Amino acid sequence: MTESQKQQIISFRRQGIGYLKIAQELGISQNTVKSYCRRNNLTKPTEITEIPKQANETEHFCLQCGVAVPQDSKRKLKKFCSDQCRMKWWNSHRELVQHKKAAETECPNCHKRFAAVSGRKYCSHSCYIAHRFGGGDE
Repeated sequence: MTESQKQQIISFRRQGIGYLKIAQELGISQNTVKSYCRRNNLTKPTEITEIPKQANETEHFCLQCGVAVPQDSKRKLKKFCSDQCRMKWWNSHRELVQHKKAAETECPNCHKRFAAVSGRKYCSHSCYIAHRFGGGDE
C-alpha cells in the first residue's frame, strides 16, 4: 500500500465511507483496508480527529492499549506498558498461551497412571516416601 493510498483511506474514513467502497475505489482488498484502519484507529469515522503519525521503526506500542512503550536497548523488547495491560491481554488471548505438555506416567509405587508435567516420577509425596523408604510394605 502506498502513502497516497493511506492518506486516501484516512480521508474516506473521515467522510464516513465504508471499507468495501474504499477498497473498490482504490483497487485494493477490503481486508487490507480493514487491517489498516484497525491498526491506525480508523474503525469509527466519528472518532477520527487527526491523521495518525507514522510509526517510527524503533517505537513500540502496548498490545493492549496502544500506548508507546519505552524500550531499553540492552534488554528484551517490552510488549506491554504495565502489568495490568499484560494480564488483561493474556486473559483475553488464552488460545495463544503455550502450556507445558503433560506426559502420562505410571507411579512406580502404586502403579497408578497420572499426568506428569515436569518429570515427576511419583503420583504423590506419600508414594515417594513409601517406595523410597519402604514405608508400609513390611
